[in-house]
Amino acid sequence: MASRTPSASPPSARPRRSTDRSSDRTAGPDAGPAGGTGAAKTAGDAAGKGGGKGGEKPRRRLSVDERREQLIAVALELFSRRPPEEVSIDDIAAAAGASRPLVYHYFPGKQALYEESLRRAGRELAGRFEEPHEGPLSDRLHRVMGRYLDFVQSHGPGFAALLRGGSVAASAGTTAVIDDVRQAAADQILAHLALPSPSPGVRLTVRAWIANAEITSLEWLAERSVPLEELQLHLVQEFVASLTLTAAREPALAAEFAGFFAGERPDGPAGRLVRDLAGLFAVPGIADAVAALAAGPSD
Repeated sequence: MASRTPSASPPSARPRRSTDRSSDRTAGPDAGPAGGTGAAKTAGDAAGKGGGKGGEKPRRRLSVDERREQLIAVALELFSRRPPEEVSIDDIAAAAGASRPLVYHYFPGKQALYEESLRRAGRELAGRFEEPHEGPLSDRLHRVMGRYLDFVQSHGPGFAALLRGGSVAASAGTTAVIDDVRQAAADQILAHLALPSPSPGVRLTVRAWIANAEITSLEWLAERSVPLEELQLHLVQEFVASLTLTAAREPALAAEFAGFFAGERPDGPAGRLVRDLAGLFAVPGIADAVAALAAGPSD
């Protein structure tokens, strides 16, 4: 009797679909750009996850503080290039590579982000008035004005809108930031004058010069009619001229000014101003008129 053929082995069971969903993590609030609901994760964004396509190095997830700093930096860059009313939360999110919900996770709205960005910029601007108390005064102010004007140039439209008072984003918070910068600037300039007790006239002169520097630099942003270096020298010489006029009215300050002019360089801002004025007063007609004015009224 023929042996019985063994029955064929049963086909292997079809592999079951894994129910492990550990790789389908829900993205947290800092998961990067959103797709659809705003919870989608970009490839390789999670720490410890495998490399992206083509062996790309996975991106490191930003910490809470790092993401907040990034949003402030991006917002400040946008506000520097455009008036704040022309910048939206969507613009900020796109520039940061983030989602709109993510921006709102860190800031309640654009105004809060604008004010925080402005505070950051205000601290930077105030810091540009800091200068070692060494060398001629007009040289120190010339370096300060160089840094100030560099800042104005790089943050033009947004700060122009605010300082002109025409920005819809202006508020008590933004006004306080600008006032703090002005106060810091005035304190630095007064410290450089090194007067034991600055008079009200000196304080007014310093404040008026700071306001003039703001107005002049904003006009320069709109016109750019002179080289920035020329404007820098012009502003410093205006301060020297204003302070000289104040000293002419205050005898006690005039005595302090003897040391100021003695410490200046002939080719420095103050020395060049004195030469320019001397040349002006030597012009025929002007010299005689100035001499007559200096002589005072005749009896």
